[in-house]
Amino acid sequence: MSSGPAPSSPASLEGDDDAVLPFAVEALDLRGRAVRLGPSIDTILRRHGYPDAVARLIGEAAALTALLGSSLKLEGRFQLQSKTDGPVGMLVVDFEAPDRVRATARFEAEAVAAMGPKARAAELMGRGHLAMTIDQGPTQSRYQGVVALEGQSLEEAAHQYFRQSEQIPTLVRLAVAEQMEGGESRWRAGGLLVQFLPSSPERMRQADLPPGDAPEGHDILAGTVGEDDAWLEARSLVGTVEDHELVDPAVSSERLLYRLFHERGVRVFEAQALVERCRCSRERVMGMIRSFSPQERTDMVADDGSIAITCEFCSRRYVLDPAEIEREIVEREIPAASET
Repeated sequence: MSSGPAPSSPASLEGDDDAVLPFAVEALDLRGRAVRLGPSIDTILRRHGYPDAVARLIGEAAALTALLGSSLKLEGRFQLQSKTDGPVGMLVVDFEAPDRVRATARFEAEAVAAMGPKARAAELMGRGHLAMTIDQGPTQSRYQGVVALEGQSLEEAAHQYFRQSEQIPTLVRLAVAEQMEGGESRWRAGGLLVQFLPSSPERMRQADLPPGDAPEGHDILAGTVGEDDAWLEARSLVGTVEDHELVDPAVSSERLLYRLFHERGVRVFEAQALVERCRCSRERVMGMIRSFSPQERTDMVADDGSIAITCEFCSRRYVLDPAEIEREIVEREIPAASET
């Protein structure tokens, strides 16, 4: 998921919200991306009025999805989805290339309230799995990586994903905060992804995991491959990043990258703008309803004689006429029958 070549320039001290900024530090063989979410994540979270703890979890997930999904080229879709036994049973974030982001979550309000506003992501999600799906259209194979969630944070889950799926030394930082701006409270999210991509594959090798319990009288030998000095330096530098630096509107992505890597000559590429925008439409909703059986469609009819569907992502409400739905189904079936 490394960034491809693009026009680059030395890092400056300016930057914008709702954008992903690819960068490179050639001296350390690093590639990465930084993301800032401002109005887009505030719109997503305010629309549904999520409790603070759930809002922070969604904000982290949206920042992570933007970091990973922005590696897609001209088209495609990246989806992050969790299914767990915790108070937040499901979390879905979609990134549709080149710039669309949307997110939603299902949660048990009473259980979340009992945990308090500062509940950690690991507590909210509990145990289950996190799936990351890449779909680049009908001409490309669909890829899905799955990480078991056993009480770790989203940052830790991302590290596990890269270790087992791409085997690229990767470091991810995520942060979310609610801040006062112009007299109003607004949500912000940010993230940083750094990957070690040297030209020599041997330099990317990571130490093997311990093999488990050793026989009595024998020591467990960890992998003999040590970490590369460049990657150790990069990890040390990124380790100095504080949460507020990832979300502070006064500290742009370029300013942060300059602070971290200016001595090594960090260069940034063209920023990729992000927008909060849903994929739903009347046509998509109709297509979904057509997939149900006649009895299921009948059961969906409300007392007023209509079928109402509300999008879980953007809360847009679609009110449809059942008779019109049935007419469209018949009209679609007639051409199909004539072709056989």
